[in-house]
Amino acid sequence: MTETQPARHVASPPRFLGTYADKVDLTDFVEHLQDLLVENADIREFLQDLASLIAKKLTRNGNTIACGVTVIRQKKPVAVADSDPLARKLDDIQNSFSDGPCLSALRTRTITHVPDVHREDRWPEYMRAAAGTNVGSILAFPMELNSTAEAVVNLYSARAHGFSHEDVLSAERVTATGAKALHLALKIAQLRDARENLAAALESRTTIDTAVGIIMAQNRCSRDAAFQILVRASSHRNIKLRLVAQGIIAHVAGDRKIAAPFEE
Repeated sequence: MTETQPARHVASPPRFLGTYADKVDLTDFVEHLQDLLVENADIREFLQDLASLIAKKLTRNGNTIACGVTVIRQKKPVAVADSDPLARKLDDIQNSFSDGPCLSALRTRTITHVPDVHREDRWPEYMRAAAGTNVGSILAFPMELNSTAEAVVNLYSARAHGFSHEDVLSAERVTATGAKALHLALKIAQLRDARENLAAALESRTTIDTAVGIIMAQNRCSRDAAFQILVRASSHRNIKLRLVAQGIIAHVAGDRKIAAPFEE
């Protein structure tokens, strides 16, 4: 993914002490994030609710904000969530071009701001497509997750110059807070996956051990010999070892549709 012209990025704003962002009350936002962590078992459901929550928090009178969140994890499909159809459409357009302000923010780890879609000369193909939608300005924030995952928050306003300096500061603080919750949600998902994988591995091992015991009894052979019989059957039939083992157990349990006992 290469940009057609050099990107202009917004420098990271100063820390929040004594700034407008300090005045943004995040109490309800944090409480809602805590609820999301408790209620959502699936990471995609969490992202969907997070996008809606960020959009709601940053919307002002006369300036409705749409939000998209994209997460990239190792060995996992890209997860995308949007607060409404506009954000979904703009995210889809950008992903189709493999370029744009939000993807640039994700790559460079820098806040990217498009004050006026109709006057933007970066990412010309995406901007022409975006100009055909009801969007006037775009703001993208990379999320600091301190993990193997990467994420970006995409904010869309129907107004040109829809994000003032104060709005940028406020959005950065909201995004930083959301990133902490997302980091925790990803950790929870990782632990859940590990637990499920371990449970599946233990179940598979138990099934294989039971089948090996059956083969040992039928063929009066050692454990190693019985296991090799199972491995050869798996290889010859091009069936996973666990499924062959399940078939042996099902046959002994009385399912006559399963193949006959194995012999050396």
